[in-house]
Amino acid sequence: MGILANKNIVITGASSGIGEKVALKVAELGARPILIARSKDKLNQICEDINKKTSVECIYFPLDVSDFEQTKVVFTQILEKVGTIDILLNNAGFGVFESFLESSFEDIEKMFKVNVLGLMACTKEVLPSMIERNNGHIINIASQAGKLATPKSSGYSATKHAVLGFTNSLRMELAKTNISVSAVNPGPIETNFFKIADKSGNYVKNVKRYMLNSDMVADQVIQLMIHPKRELNLPRWMNLGSVIYNLFPSTFEKLAGKMFDKK
Repeated sequence: MGILANKNIVITGASSGIGEKVALKVAELGARPILIARSKDKLNQICEDINKKTSVECIYFPLDVSDFEQTKVVFTQILEKVGTIDILLNNAGFGVFESFLESSFEDIEKMFKVNVLGLMACTKEVLPSMIERNNGHIINIASQAGKLATPKSSGYSATKHAVLGFTNSLRMELAKTNISVSAVNPGPIETNFFKIADKSGNYVKNVKRYMLNSDMVADQVIQLMIHPKRELNLPRWMNLGSVIYNLFPSTFEKLAGKMFDKK
């Protein structure tokens, strides 16, 4: 069935959106998805659907990745049950789009605990066994916001900048191993993410024609699992903006600043 057959793939944030779609698609390719999210009921339903539609055994573990002690417990249980984790997809995350002045510091703290520290905690738990086997793949869902910050996303953009910094550093630390470390940097995707991030609906309305199809993103993430590389940028044209920004930041902000104020 291909290179992913019989692989154990842990997916955080698996109860909806990209995580849910990737879970079904890798199961169809013969991999065993191991689902992590807060909602036990949603995970149970997704696993039941996957087990009915495919020949693999999907399993799940309810977990809030911002609970770092429980993260240790859950990953110990996963390794005891399946033996090895071949791929970790760090997909759990959320955003709140507000100006920094108006934003709640509690929301910013929660974003960092989930988007950054939760991602790092999960990675910390899979690394020892991957290093022991000298094999594995860690995929971190970052964002184009981690490369090119925009107004009213200071907290969220800061978390994704942190994810990219961590990912790039970890990749270099593991350069002499057979463990791949990848970042996925998507633009806006048609998922439930914006029910929390964009409560006014203004951002979705303004960028709707640019939004990525969630099935397409899931397919691209799976291709990354099959053919690992350092970064996956979606869409490519949006990544060009971040490249230009890094070369000419002042000029870019003057000329394109209004274009990015869509929230």
